Amino acid sequence: MLRIVQIAFLCLVLVAGISISTAISETETIYEILLANGLPSGIFPKGVREFTFDVETGRFSVYLNQACEAKYETEIHYDANITGTIGSAQISDLSGISAQELFLWFPVKGIRVDVPSSGLIYFDVGVVRKQYSLSLFETPRDCVPVRGIHKVCRMSFFN
Repeated sequence: MLRIVQIAFLCLVLVAGISISTAISETETIYEILLANGLPSGIFPKGVREFTFDVETGRFSVYLNQACEAKYETEIHYDANITGTIGSAQISDLSGISAQELFLWFPVKGIRVDVPSSGLIYFDVGVVRKQYSLSLFETPRDCVPVRGIHKVCRMSFFN
């Protein structure tokens, strides 16, 4: 009988713990979630109107009012909807962000913070990684609405 009470109490504690962690994540902003995972809050621009985040898988969706561009060392384009998976100091399976190189736009597939003391962040744009100073992404940037059609260069050696 004592064993059953112990198991019931353990189940209650586990359920309460899961409920508390879910409640905490519901009150966090996407910027706080980035920081908690070793990423700078400025990866996403100002103006996130809504987001979803699955605490267990790290999958997220970020919704902006409209597509926009922010200026860092180069221009970064944000679609109105951005999705990916947040992990420790990285975002993978990313869609909805593009980086400009010369006059071409390349889709960003992932973002990774190097050892924080190095001060570097890498954007995976397919065949190469764009390196930026981590300090550029310390705070969310203003994002200017996109005018006209935005074309992304999709490079693949296998198509």
